[in-house]
Amino acid sequence: MTAPARTPLAGTDQEFLTRLAAQLRVDSIRASTAAGSGHPTSGMSAADVVAVLLARHLRYDWDNPDAPGNDRLILSKGHASPVLYAMFKAAGVIDDAELVGTYRRADSRLQGHPTPVLPWVDVATGSLGQGLPIGVGVALAGRYLDKLPYRVWVLCGDSEMAEGSIWEALDKAAYYGLSNLTVIVDVNRLGQRGPTELEWDLDAYASRVAAFGCVPLPVEGHDVEAVDGVLASAEELDRPAVVLARTLKGRGFGEIEDAEDWHGKPLPAEMAERAIATLGGDQRVSVPRLGSRTGAAPASAAAAGGSPASGSPAGASAPVRLPEYQLGDRVPTRDAFGDALVALGERPRIVVLDGEVSDSTRAKKFAAAYPDRFFEMFIAEQQMVGAAVGLASRGYQPFAATFGAFFTRAYDFVRMAAISGADIRLAGSHAGVEIGADGPSQMALEDLAMMRAVNGSTVLYPADATSAAKLVQAMADTEGIAYLRTTRGGYPVLYGPDEDFPVGGSKLLRGGEDDQVALLAAGVTVHLCLEAADRLAERGIRARVIDLYSVKPIDAVRLREAVRDTGGRLVVVEDHYPAGGLGSAVAEVLASPPDGRAEPWRMEHLAVRSLPGSGSSQELFERAGISVDHIVAAATASAS
Repeated sequence: MTAPARTPLAGTDQEFLTRLAAQLRVDSIRASTAAGSGHPTSGMSAADVVAVLLARHLRYDWDNPDAPGNDRLILSKGHASPVLYAMFKAAGVIDDAELVGTYRRADSRLQGHPTPVLPWVDVATGSLGQGLPIGVGVALAGRYLDKLPYRVWVLCGDSEMAEGSIWEALDKAAYYGLSNLTVIVDVNRLGQRGPTELEWDLDAYASRVAAFGCVPLPVEGHDVEAVDGVLASAEELDRPAVVLARTLKGRGFGEIEDAEDWHGKPLPAEMAERAIATLGGDQRVSVPRLGSRTGAAPASAAAAGGSPASGSPAGASAPVRLPEYQLGDRVPTRDAFGDALVALGERPRIVVLDGEVSDSTRAKKFAAAYPDRFFEMFIAEQQMVGAAVGLASRGYQPFAATFGAFFTRAYDFVRMAAISGADIRLAGSHAGVEIGADGPSQMALEDLAMMRAVNGSTVLYPADATSAAKLVQAMADTEGIAYLRTTRGGYPVLYGPDEDFPVGGSKLLRGGEDDQVALLAAGVTVHLCLEAADRLAERGIRARVIDLYSVKPIDAVRLREAVRDTGGRLVVVEDHYPAGGLGSAVAEVLASPPDGRAEPWRMEHLAVRSLPGSGSSQELFERAGISVDHIVAAATASAS
């Protein structure tokens, strides 16, 4: 349905909004007091804004959260969840028993900070500074991909305005002209331990917002008529709007209003009773539903088989013709990554984001082929991952690429993406000491550990162009957080085009049942181990070489076979720091046999154990102790 036109705010409307805001405060108190924990005062400050937004501006079909024309609301200040859940109750999608009886309890949908276990929540929030970057991704989808009139509303707290990610987001929102994005900042002056940096200096906030290319709209946040006016004005602008709502923390109950030391504290039962009475009691106010802005799917989505946000359109996982490479040709896996992205571009849901290094990651190939689905986030890795999460929430399949080392700057976004249940694909180039002369600041040496630690993640590290291309397609078809580590230099193609590379698999490149030692590697060290195996053969030592391209999940069956066939003599070689990488993955799986009976094994672990410097790849392999000579020495010692 088309949204009804907005009408001026009459006196009866003001009275209703005031009552609704009071009820949102009452329910925030009731829920948190019943739970014995929560942040009622953070919700109480925002209650008037939320009431106006819900009743007058948020166009949403509450019975159909996936309706293409639904506005999207992101509570960036996720600790204020009581007011969000109170809003859901006012909208009629949860009842009072769930709100008061289950909030923050075990197995409840109403968790301490919102997650998509609730159908009206698109992404998890609670780590401050993330809702707005994600909102930018949602707004990008709305304007450039869905091409639908829905608006994106993001409610931020003033404390999180100290996060650099907020300003990265505003910068990119202005750059892309996201007039469909309205940010609301609840400027209640008080943070977790006391006053915020700017307190109520709305002029300072406004000048900063304007400097980033967005339109600041200061307002008295407890004047429902004024709030209604600025929200309406925001919808008419041709640029992103930032509503700066001056509010009082704990608004509505004088004993705690604008008082320090009430952050994250429920009101004791007796005080809660006084507060509820002061606010007019439990009135059970409900809100007439406005409906979504449109019920029609966009032409682009219809052609793909449906709205991206409402399921998997046709072609989303259709087979593609991947690039093929000649055996023995020296091809960087980063080149294969770019080639495979272009091939996958036939799927209409594939989008790519860059951190201004697309020449290095080779994501530029996709940009040239599909410029309408390529988004440049410049050197703003947090925003890049945040936008990827936002795009994923709209049903797209985002790939975000930068140097592997620089994902460390966005790791909290990756962690939170897993909590959101987001399907995003990350590609990190320039891994390990292999990159050579650029030096340690550019070397990803912690990335495998970092990505392995993410809940439900998939971590892939191809050794050649064929496996890289196949694994890019596998990433597109894999749920959760998938990370691909690529190599800067060119190395020989090892596999023909008919080879398969399932997630969780591995490849046996050398070996037989009478092997004396197993060389376990991934990525660039596979090539080093192959050369080492040839040298060992000259010495009469039979070495098995296994390409563990799937670092997580790792091929436990093949590893146990290697233990059995070699008498447990293993050498792991990785271009990564020792903690948390390939060696850790191997040790973890061998230490936990499915039947509880582990065969004896001993692992020599060659890894980068000191801070590297500049030099050629071969020099740095040697200094790190992972060169062919070091592998031969370790394998000889292990086999004897």
